[in-house]
Amino acid sequence: MPITGVIPEQLFTVVAAATVFTIMFVLGLGLVPREFRWVWGHPTLIAKGLFSVLVAVPALALLVTRVFDLARPAEIGIVLMAISPGAPVALRRSLGAGAHRSFAPALQILVAALAVVSMPLSIALLNEVYAGHASIDPRHLARQVFMAQLLPLGLGMMIRHFFPIRAASLEPRLARLGSILLIALAILAIIDVWEVVIGAGPRIALAIAVTTVLALAVGHLLGGPDYATRTAVAISSAARNPGLALLAATLNKAPPEITATVLAYLVVSAITLIPYVMWRRRARQTPLEN
Repeated sequence: MPITGVIPEQLFTVVAAATVFTIMFVLGLGLVPREFRWVWGHPTLIAKGLFSVLVAVPALALLVTRVFDLARPAEIGIVLMAISPGAPVALRRSLGAGAHRSFAPALQILVAALAVVSMPLSIALLNEVYAGHASIDPRHLARQVFMAQLLPLGLGMMIRHFFPIRAASLEPRLARLGSILLIALAILAIIDVWEVVIGAGPRIALAIAVTTVLALAVGHLLGGPDYATRTAVAISSAARNPGLALLAATLNKAPPEITATVLAYLVVSAITLIPYVMWRRRARQTPLEN
């Protein structure tokens, strides 16, 4: 997916792929499959989480863009991000904020897998709204989801299961590497798309921020009374997947304005998420859950 800017596309792509693979692999090293037993005992909570991520957030995004009366390309860019769930770094941020160690990974895996079905359906519905002719092959989505998320996560879990001592040794070292790569990727992204974000204008940026805040709110409410599951659903709802959004835009030869809005969403949403993550980290250390 091309990202136009001052950073060479090949360099950005390599750093992004290495970052996501490393982060998901490290998360897999820390997961024990038997922990997922708790999740299967709470199907209602999983259903609420999936509803928040896959249904509520796209509906909120469509509502916000209509209220702000944005230009059509900006509206489509925001909605395209809203229908692209399962951001790879969402699980890391979620667990770092104190999300449930069993529930958060299970929700991430389910959301990523269901994106293969939910995105083509969402695009088909949006064609009715915008009288368009966009589409996306589920096979392209499946390949992206598998390579970027499910494969490294699964490899990490396998090593944890068969070589637990080795996994315990690798985890802290690779976690440091993942943090370094994430910082490097953030710097490259800011340098590469900052002009695009500024060019999007304050109205589009505000619409993105409002969409992110509403996604956090609905996820927080639907995440149940427990602190850890509430945090997981909120962050999973708010953090969207720019890789899938850019894939859909590229395959459908979307105009540059749509791609620019997707990139602006990536930066503005990440910044908007910071106060919530900090609040949840502080709340985790207090005896009372709000």
